[in-house]
Amino acid sequence: MPDRRPWPAPCSRAGVDSPRTEPDSSPASPPTLLYGLEARVPASIAWVVSLQHVAAMVVGTITPPLILAGILKFSASDTAAFVSIALLASALGTLLQTTRPGPVGSGLLSVTGTSFSFLQPLVAAGQAGGPALMLGLSLAAAPVQLVLAPFLPRLRRVFTPLVSGVVVLLIGLTLIPSALFGIVAPVAPAAPAWAGGALAALVIAVLLVAQAIPRTWARLGGVLFGLVAGTFAAALAGWLPATAMVNGAHWIALPRWLPHGLAFDWALFLPFAFIYLVSLLEAMGDMTATAQLSGLPTEGAEHWRRLRGGILADGLTSFTSALFGGFPSTTYAQNNGVIQITGVASRRLGPIMAVILVLLGLFPVVGQLVAAIPPAVIGALALVLFGLVAASGLRLLAAVGLTQRTCLIVALSLAAGLGLPTQPEWLKTLPDFLRSVFESGIAGGGLVALSLNLLLPGSPLAPKPDPAR
Repeated sequence: MPDRRPWPAPCSRAGVDSPRTEPDSSPASPPTLLYGLEARVPASIAWVVSLQHVAAMVVGTITPPLILAGILKFSASDTAAFVSIALLASALGTLLQTTRPGPVGSGLLSVTGTSFSFLQPLVAAGQAGGPALMLGLSLAAAPVQLVLAPFLPRLRRVFTPLVSGVVVLLIGLTLIPSALFGIVAPVAPAAPAWAGGALAALVIAVLLVAQAIPRTWARLGGVLFGLVAGTFAAALAGWLPATAMVNGAHWIALPRWLPHGLAFDWALFLPFAFIYLVSLLEAMGDMTATAQLSGLPTEGAEHWRRLRGGILADGLTSFTSALFGGFPSTTYAQNNGVIQITGVASRRLGPIMAVILVLLGLFPVVGQLVAAIPPAVIGALALVLFGLVAASGLRLLAAVGLTQRTCLIVALSLAAGLGLPTQPEWLKTLPDFLRSVFESGIAGGGLVALSLNLLLPGSPLAPKPDPAR
């Protein structure tokens, strides 16, 4: 039988005051959790940790609009507007998730940001009909999550911890290469080829040293210390990118209602609807990992209420974002790494994070300065955080139990999720629907895990033996 005894209270650490954690609802609280879900965090610590959460996800939030702008040749003004609304939508989603108004929101320390999963259908829509079609399809398909969210508790036998663990593991593993791309990318035109690796090594070294220092402040500020150290080193070496020089930026950018109008195409609707379903599965995995890191049970009625509220928040955020000219949002994974590093899981940080994101979205100058952080610095932090996300998936799978059946499901799911996306020529031979599924490692691997969990002997839907026989 697993040990169900509560972990020692955080106050057992020398020199650490006793922060309040969530009452007795966290029998599996991680031993390194300093501030639980409902804990009141001192203002100084709350702002430092909130800044680290924003630093961990802000570049990911603005990157999809920048990628789309480059592919589809958007004007500079349109690009700036897409970036601003992405940050504002992230603020809205984060506020909904953490404050949990009514049935909306997970009530966890979850943040939302622009989803990378939608890049392919957005590009296709942009090439076919421009921003109006991109936003129209984003708006039309968003109700997929709103419709499915109330039924998630009834689907608990389908979306099991095993499926969630596979999805979380795939999220971390598929995101790690994107972090490495940032590290190996040129830091600046005059920088040597090894500059990115040197900055990344410095950031990771500072982060590790901060974690090794037996002081709470060092652990709480580890991500921020690494970020500042890497950026400062790049500035001293003259490696900061040209975007650090803000030219001609408007001081404030207010969102506009339907700035590009709306258009619709049935032929492109299905890929959008399916990616919303994939995004739902990803978000469930992310929120399950957050609940686990917060010391909360990942089964039971309350857990499913959290997931249902979180999916409702994602759907409402994406729907609202499209009305103001933004792209779909989803709950982010990398912030689970920040929770692990800092030991702070209090959802009371949510409004602070939302304020920071609103400021970044309303004042483009601030956003451009944040975007000037060298890719190698962000890549180094992301490498650690994404690795921790993958570790969260492994922890979920370990809690399920690695039997012969579960190992087989995990093995085949990883093979599909990590292997098939590397074979683009073969994927082109598949029907459009299947190709869109397996081009995404998370979608393909998650679908395989879900299917095998239902089909193999021992399925949660299999009829139970009649004890009378």
